[in-house]
Amino acid sequence: MIRKRPILKVEPESEQVLDLAKLASFEVSSEDPKFPLEGLFGGGPGWRAAGEGPQTIRLNFDSPQNLSRITLVFEEHETARTQEFVLSWKPAGANDWRELRRQQFNFSPPGTTTEREEFQHIPGGVSGLEIRITPSIGGGGKASLARFLVE
Repeated sequence: MIRKRPILKVEPESEQVLDLAKLASFEVSSEDPKFPLEGLFGGGPGWRAAGEGPQTIRLNFDSPQNLSRITLVFEEHETARTQEFVLSWKPAGANDWRELRRQQFNFSPPGTTTEREEFQHIPGGVSGLEIRITPSIGGGGKASLARFLVE
């Protein structure tokens, strides 16, 4: 028998996912009525901006949270493009946002259509999270987010 183990360990979604609708209020720069922010939660179709260009999703916790993991899933099945996102956090009692991660990646349908990012080193006492999405570095494109999980 050959001994083997996976190179990439894909864990099932945790039962510790926070119910963000109960713990936070949201701000969004734009949303397509067919793909509202609520589509990110509960197995919905995800969120999509109504217009082209950079977009922001911001959540403000009712009380500071200690987070163990943030998972973002982006999908693009139609257009090849280079997308960038910036994930920021706001410490409890602060007014400024602090960048946690900035990342670019390429979509190249039909081959590369999904990008999943997980962040586990999150400072304590988080009062807010912000995701800024530039859907296409070359300009244009509609921002979208398929999943947004916070544990």
